Amino acid sequence: MISEDSRDSRSSSSTNSPIPADNEESDFFMAANDSQSSLGVVPNLQDMQVSDQDCLPTVAALPSEILISIFSRVSETNDLLSCMRVCKKWARNIVEILWHRPSCISWDNLSSICHTLALENPYFAYPEFIKRLNLAALAEQVSDGTILPLAVCPRVERMTLTNCKNLTDSGLIPLVRNSHHLLALDISGDANITEATIYAIAENCRRLQGLNISNCKQISNESLIQLAESCKYIKRLKLNDCSQINDEPVLAFAKNCPNILEIDLHQCKNIGNQPVTSLLARGQALRELRLAGCDLIDDSAFLSLPPDRVYEHLRILDLTSCARLTDRAVEKIINVAPRLRNLVLAKCTNITDAAVYAISRLGRNLHYVHLGHCRHITDEGVKRLVQCCNRIRYIDLGCCTHLTDESVTLLATLPKLKRIGLVKCQNITDESINALARANHRSRPRRDAGGAVHYEYHTSSLERVHLSYCINLGLKSIIKLLNCCPKLTHLSLTGVPAFLREDLECFCRDAPPDFTEHQRSVFCVFSGTGVNGLRRFLNTKPEFAEYQDVTRPPRRRSTIAHGSETTPGLLLDMDGIDEVDGVEDDDMGDGSELALDPGNFHQPTDFNNTVIQSNEPAIPPPPPFHHPPAAGAGGANSHHTLLQPTPTLTSYGGATTSPPINGSANAALPNRMNTTASPQGSLDQVIMAPPASTAPTGATVLSTAGASIFGNASSSAGPSTASLQGPARGGPGANST
Repeated sequence: MISEDSRDSRSSSSTNSPIPADNEESDFFMAANDSQSSLGVVPNLQDMQVSDQDCLPTVAALPSEILISIFSRVSETNDLLSCMRVCKKWARNIVEILWHRPSCISWDNLSSICHTLALENPYFAYPEFIKRLNLAALAEQVSDGTILPLAVCPRVERMTLTNCKNLTDSGLIPLVRNSHHLLALDISGDANITEATIYAIAENCRRLQGLNISNCKQISNESLIQLAESCKYIKRLKLNDCSQINDEPVLAFAKNCPNILEIDLHQCKNIGNQPVTSLLARGQALRELRLAGCDLIDDSAFLSLPPDRVYEHLRILDLTSCARLTDRAVEKIINVAPRLRNLVLAKCTNITDAAVYAISRLGRNLHYVHLGHCRHITDEGVKRLVQCCNRIRYIDLGCCTHLTDESVTLLATLPKLKRIGLVKCQNITDESINALARANHRSRPRRDAGGAVHYEYHTSSLERVHLSYCINLGLKSIIKLLNCCPKLTHLSLTGVPAFLREDLECFCRDAPPDFTEHQRSVFCVFSGTGVNGLRRFLNTKPEFAEYQDVTRPPRRRSTIAHGSETTPGLLLDMDGIDEVDGVEDDDMGDGSELALDPGNFHQPTDFNNTVIQSNEPAIPPPPPFHHPPAAGAGGANSHHTLLQPTPTLTSYGGATTSPPINGSANAALPNRMNTTASPQGSLDQVIMAPPASTAPTGATVLSTAGASIFGNASSSAGPSTASLQGPARGGPGANST
């Protein structure tokens, strides 16, 4: 039996007790400096006072750099607007994202931007935030008075003024004088620009890396020499159709700009051999050289290159219509540029099979080759090319009249071939088309537990086939080609008698407006939905039954036999859904009938897309926008804040909405979507004061007047620019350069 003393000792305070009593505060917890405690100073929890500042959430302690990185991943503009209302710190970080690249796709947007930039005491330094300006969507309306308000933006890095034909030196010079951070400038298509603008660029834009002055014919050679000496960081230069340019400016760029990656001298007809030699010899980083139409160039431009130099970086070389070149020049080019991927020798009429043999040494590096109008090429040259270069994706042999079915049969075996041009190769017959159809056509049985289900799967990669004026082709082979090439999105059959039928005209694309009556009468080009419609029409007409493909699997099987049961299954075959093909890549009005696709050639499309056949009409692609949103982001149809527009500024003319245009493709920050909502005013109308009843003491929140600006309802407090379309921070050069 436990004694009373023992019970008392358990409940009493004792130095031998391991823990203090519940109603007693031990010296261990109360001591200010207990040398025997490993915990050191421990405050009395009952006397501790906790301030509001000590309880701030962790996110409030994040530095601005981290917050900007987080906000840049928010894809919805409305979400960013909501975040701006949290606190001043968040608002300061978000407004820079929204103003990095303001949307100028409508006149109302541009007027609102100019109005905000003109505010006397703005809450935010809006001019400091703008890094990219693209006015190409309003090219017909933009004038000197339009861009003068934008001259207050000192940190613009990329400026696109493509085809703004009403601009003159009076508007551009003030703009570039304040653009010391400018990296890329596109003023192509403006014939009013003179050397005065180029001198201003040379003086103020020393960091310039990309310049596009195509078709600016009033620019002098002396101003370009000054530009080359001042802007030594230039990497991309486009001087297309500047026919006044001679050798001196190009030599100056070759001498002073060692980092040039791309230079385009298309139709600069006064350029001779020496600038070409200098560009190649000095530009060790040169990746792309376009000399189409420079008909003064001959073999010496390349034979003069140092014999021991190899230009590993050169990937694209365009020598279209350099008719003085011979096989010797091509052999030298292959020797010094062994990693060429894209070679254009169209209308180099002096080259023969010897040049093709040299080209074949490129092997697996060669992806695109254009030999149109090289009439001396024969089947032997094509045979060597196919044997050595099995990664060719695009080949044009239009008007190579010596080619026969043997060449096409060999070309059909290229496993990655997507586009082939055979315009006016009149020796080819149905045998060639059958070879293209069956080259990658094999039986692939799909098996299940009940046995094998046999269907032939068409694996051809062909997307574009140009057969205009191949007069020996018949209907049967073309139907087979359509059925065996499900990815086919373009088929040109102009002048092919078998297809000049009234019942097929409804699937044919409209002839270009500048065609003559005769050209219109023989025009026959199918693209996008026209190819799909033609295929369906020919496969359902009883009169074409003997040509139809009976081995094609159905689009969908609801069940597959499995013993006595049925198992859900799905069998899909592939079909092209390329809806829009606006490039007139063959059947040209000048009679050349080249199958070259300039748009796809200069900027090759993605060949790895997967498309699925559907019996319904193909879904048209979405409209273009500046940048695709980040992964998981909403599409172009995402909801945006609609704001009440302010009156259009009278100095800018009438309001007209233009369609959006594409911008730079690489950016670190997602685009804020190209909404047509007109962002107006500024955040200065947002009163940074708490509501009378709900704000805690010491807190700072947006007023109800300011909050309504970000909603769908209009606000008497004034419009806001917070919904300006977002930027694409920090990417590489814009498309314009």
